[in-house]
Amino acid sequence: MQAIWLVLIVLAIFTVAYLGYSRYLARFVELDDAQETPAHKYEDGQEYVPAKKPVLLGHHYSSIAGGAPIVGPITAAAWWGWLPALLWIGIGNPLMGSVHDFVSLSGSIRHEGKSIGYIIGEYVGDRGKNMLLWFAFLTIILVVAVFAFVVGVVFDAYPSAATASLIYIALALVFGVYLYQLNLPFIPGTVAFVAAVFVGVWVGIQNPIVLSTAETAPAFLPTIVNGNVSLWVPIIIVYAFIASVLPVWMLLQPRDYLSSFLLYTGVGGTLLAVIVGTFLVAEPATLEMQISMYTGFMAGEYAQPLFPILFVTIACGTISGFHSLVSSGTTAKQLNRETDARLIGYGGMLGEGLLATTALITLGVAGLAGTAAGGGVGGALPNFATGGGIILSTVGIPQSFGAPFMALVMVSFLLTSTDTALRLGRYMLEEVVGTPTTSTQQTVTNKYVSSGVQSVAAFLLVASGTWSTLWPLFGGANQMLAALALLTATVWLANWDRSKQLMSTGVPMAVMFVITVSALLYLSLYTNLYQGFIQGGLAGQGLFAQVSIAVQIGIALVLVVLGLSLLRIGYRNLDSVRSGAVAADGGAEDAD
Repeated sequence: MQAIWLVLIVLAIFTVAYLGYSRYLARFVELDDAQETPAHKYEDGQEYVPAKKPVLLGHHYSSIAGGAPIVGPITAAAWWGWLPALLWIGIGNPLMGSVHDFVSLSGSIRHEGKSIGYIIGEYVGDRGKNMLLWFAFLTIILVVAVFAFVVGVVFDAYPSAATASLIYIALALVFGVYLYQLNLPFIPGTVAFVAAVFVGVWVGIQNPIVLSTAETAPAFLPTIVNGNVSLWVPIIIVYAFIASVLPVWMLLQPRDYLSSFLLYTGVGGTLLAVIVGTFLVAEPATLEMQISMYTGFMAGEYAQPLFPILFVTIACGTISGFHSLVSSGTTAKQLNRETDARLIGYGGMLGEGLLATTALITLGVAGLAGTAAGGGVGGALPNFATGGGIILSTVGIPQSFGAPFMALVMVSFLLTSTDTALRLGRYMLEEVVGTPTTSTQQTVTNKYVSSGVQSVAAFLLVASGTWSTLWPLFGGANQMLAALALLTATVWLANWDRSKQLMSTGVPMAVMFVITVSALLYLSLYTNLYQGFIQGGLAGQGLFAQVSIAVQIGIALVLVVLGLSLLRIGYRNLDSVRSGAVAADGGAEDAD
C-alpha cells in the first residue's frame, strides 16, 4: 500500500463529514449569527476578545494540536499495524472527536464562555463540577509525565533536535521581550524570528547535544530507557515547571505563535510532499508503507490487546478530552460569530486527524527499525522525524535537514503541551478551592506549590520507564474526560429542550465510557496489579519503578470511580428532565 492512498482516503472522508455532518450539527444546536457571542457581550480586551475566523482557527488549532496525535498513532501502528489505526482515525474522528470539540465550544458560548466544569455544575450541582475538575487535574499530571518521556526519547534519537529546541525556546523568550516590552514592529519581527527558528535547525545539526552515552542513569536517578533519556526527563519537567509560572507574555504567547509556523510547515508540507512527490515530479516517488497492515489482536512489543487498548493508545488523533478544556476555555471567549464554531470546533478537530494521519504515514514510510533509538516503540517514536525527512526529500529537501526539522516540529508540540498542561492544572485547582480563606488553601493555590506538586507526581509516574502502561493510561484518562465532556453536552441539550435527540452526543459518550473504563481497569488491575505485583513482574525492578506502578494503579482506579460517579449523576439529571421531575435548581443529584 502506498502512503498516498491513506492520505486521499482520509481527506475524502473528512471532506464529506465537514460538508455534511457538521452542517447538520450546526442546525441541530441552532447556531445563529443574530445572537451575541460572549466575546462581544463581555468584551474586556483581555480574555473576551472577538477574533476573526482564520485567526481564531490558527490559535485553536495550535492549542489542541500537541504531541499526542503524533505519538498515539505511531505507537498504535507499531503495535497492531496501520489498518486498525487508520480506521479509528478515519471513522472515529468525524463521528466522535469532531462532534466532541464542536459541542464543547457550542455549549460554552451558550453559557457565557464558561468551562465544561461550570456547565455541568449548572445542571448537577457543585459536587459534579468539582469531581470533573479533579478528574481533569489528575489527567493533566499524566500529560506532563508522558510528554516528558517522549521528548527525552526524541532528544536521544535526534540530539540535533535538543539543540534546536533550546534555541527555539531562547528565541521565544527574546521574541516576547521584542513584542511586549520593546513594542517593536510585529511583521518584521515575525519574519526575523521564524527565519531564526529554521537557522536553529541547521545549528542543531552542526552541534548536537548528548548528555550521556551510558546505558544506565546516574545512581541518583531511575533508568528510563538509557542514561541520556534519564537525564533529559527531569530537565524537561523542570523546564515545564518554570515555563508554567512565567507570565504568559514572556514565553507562552510568543512560543505558541512561532509554533504555528512549525505546525503548518511540518504537517501541511508533509501531506503536500506526499501528493506532489507521487504525482507531480519528473520521477515520482514510491512511498510505500513499510510496516504491517495488521499484526494481530494481542500484538506488539508488550502484547497488549487491540480492544480496548488500541483506542486509548491513539487518543488525541481521534478524540481528546483536553480539547474540551481549550474549546470551553479560551476559544469560546474569542468567537466572533456563532457560525464560526462549525469551522473552528468541528473543522479544527478534523485538522488534528490530518496530523494523526501524517504521523501514521511517516512511521509507515520509515519502518520500525533503523533509527538511533533501535526497534520497538523506542525506535517508532523518532521515526516521525525519519519518515518525515524521507517524504520531504521527494520534493528536493535534503533528508539531513528534513529529519531534524520534523523532530523539532514534534518536540515543539510536546513542550508546548507539557507546560500549558501544568498551567491549566493550576487553574483547575484554583477553581476547585475558590477564593482561599485559610492558610492551607493559600498554600495549595500558590502557583509554585501547585506546579511543583504536579511536577513531582509526573516524575514519579514516568520513573518506571514502562511505556506500555503509561501511555495508554494517559489515553484512557484523556478519553474518559472526553466522555465526561460529551455527558456535559448531553445534559445541556436535554435541559435546553426535552424534544432534542441525544444520539449525536449520547452514542459517542456511551462508546467512550465503555472503552475507557475497560482500558483503565485492564491496565490497573490486570497489567499492573496482577502481572506486576502478584505474579512478580516487577520483582527485578527498582524502588522508583515499583512506586511509579503503584501510583499508576491508584490514579487509574480514582479516575474510574470519578468517571462512573459523574455518569451516575448526569444520568439522574437526564432521567429527571425526561420525566419532568428535575429539581428547580437543576441539581439532579439532590433530587432525592
